[in-house]
Amino acid sequence: MSKIKVVSLFSGGGGLDLGFISTGFDVVWAIDNEKNAAATYARNIGQHIVCLDINDLDTTIIPHCDIVIGGPPCQSFSLAGNRKTDDLRGKLVWKYLEIIETLKPKAFLFENVIGLLSAKNCDGDKIFSIIKKDFEDLGYTVSAEVVDASNFGIPQRRKRVIIVGSIYKAPFVFPSPTHGELSANKTPFVNVFDALDDLPSAVVDTNAFVAYTKPAATEYQRMMRVENKGVTEHFIPTMSELDKYIISHVRPGGNYMDVPLDVPSERIRRLQKSGGHTTCYGRMREDAPSYTINTYFNRPNVGCNIHYSENRLITVREALRLQSFPDSFVIVSSSKQGRNLIVGNAVPPKLAAVLANEVKQQFF
Repeated sequence: MSKIKVVSLFSGGGGLDLGFISTGFDVVWAIDNEKNAAATYARNIGQHIVCLDINDLDTTIIPHCDIVIGGPPCQSFSLAGNRKTDDLRGKLVWKYLEIIETLKPKAFLFENVIGLLSAKNCDGDKIFSIIKKDFEDLGYTVSAEVVDASNFGIPQRRKRVIIVGSIYKAPFVFPSPTHGELSANKTPFVNVFDALDDLPSAVVDTNAFVAYTKPAATEYQRMMRVENKGVTEHFIPTMSELDKYIISHVRPGGNYMDVPLDVPSERIRRLQKSGGHTTCYGRMREDAPSYTINTYFNRPNVGCNIHYSENRLITVREALRLQSFPDSFVIVSSSKQGRNLIVGNAVPPKLAAVLANEVKQQFF
């Protein structure tokens, strides 16, 4: 039986694609406008990716497919206006819809940040409602749900909106969580320790290959290693002396509130006075999933990015592990921040595989 053909939009480094490929789908064409992401995709998945601004794309050149996957960057919603006005032709979400209309696939999967649910256009209309109706007007039955990656065996609390549409009348039924708090009917969350503890000591050399020094001890670690003998991307992010001082005082599960009051940082003192931003200068807990891996995990002040037991930030490889990318995955980037963007913007491949398997079972 021939494989189910997939077209991937806004592909990035290929997190969604890896999940679909692992469940037997055939990704025949992909596109992303970021050179580092496209190069990383080509290195790890295949040469079928096009590096191009999707607004410059002639949609008629995209090959036939059974399903379209991907999600526009969240910035496309911040300035969204009325759907019917001419100035929206360049908005990425509407390009996605245009491609769906052109290709007429049997199904699509659209992923985005949960901010999509509250975003409004200049007339006060909810963008999500507009998108959903536009998909339905194209003949698709549409289902949507907020999915948390940690509920499916990924060691990261990462919530995203998933929209699935099909040409069939039966709506897509989202999978039930398989992991959670200790209970009789769920497997415990995969925690940070279980995900990272087998990795060797982080190094200074950005380009080093670091051999494993101990065997994998958990199912998740074994799944990440496959047949690898070590890892790349396992270098220590640079920090200022002030940041080193700050994180040395943060306990596991803690944040800026743990820092001494005499710290020479106006921002820390402001945060301690006003509160909020609870993950800022946060240190991971070893006995729980991490918070969302963002595109600035090389900075202590943007998210919970401090290693659970060492006084340093997590490495790119550790971020990849928490995103469920296998240790064989190699980043191709001309800059350190380029690496972080590829990792932080990705859909966890293991979550993508869960969704892909459900799509296959229900529609193909």
